[in-house]
Amino acid sequence: MGAQPERQAQDAAAFYAQVRGRVQGVGFRYSATREAGRLGVKGWVRNAVNGDVEIWAEGSTGQLEAFSRWLRRGPQFARVDAVEQTERPPRGYTGFGVEY
Repeated sequence: MGAQPERQAQDAAAFYAQVRGRVQGVGFRYSATREAGRLGVKGWVRNAVNGDVEIWAEGSTGQLEAFSRWLRRGPQFARVDAVEQTERPPRGYTGFGVEY
């Protein structure tokens, strides 16, 4: 149920991230959705079959830096061991949602 891509803004940046640790079953996806909404970040979050959480995030550089900092902490009951993050070209998402 993620947001659909649209035309990209000129100042838009994006990244794909994999978050490792105790990140499933602790509300990570829903907390990430709430934080993305607070920051104005667009994209999606989903659980991976290997226990990681995957994120696609788009926004301004400042929005993405703040979201990346949050990902490295996660919600209260998560334990983030590592975040692998790769810059990607934005796709133009218009919202942020949980993918299944």
